[in-house]
Amino acid sequence: MKSAARGKTTSDIEVTNVSKHGFWLLVRGEELFASFECFPWFREAPVGHILNVEMPTAHHLYWPDLDVDLAVDSLKNPDAFPLVSRVLHNTALEPSGPTPKVKPRRARSGTARG
Repeated sequence: MKSAARGKTTSDIEVTNVSKHGFWLLVRGEELFASFECFPWFREAPVGHILNVEMPTAHHLYWPDLDVDLAVDSLKNPDAFPLVSRVLHNTALEPSGPTPKVKPRRARSGTARG
């Protein structure tokens, strides 16, 4: 008796293990590690959210529950994709001088003065 042809692979991506340091992914047969140090968005995420990962394209991963997108290359070589904030100090949002002091209002009495 001849076996049926193998079916299509059901998933190109799978989270295989989660530890306190990060998690392992099996991406098209290649095992990759995502450390929480390099990928802090996952550190406080529930395990179920980490496990729910999609691969919309061959080089792109997406966690819909966390709204996190990552290039597969960033997992292979995280040092090439450093987390750098380019936020500039916005002086326009700061007061231009000392904060004015507000005097407390005195309670009015119920009688009119004349």
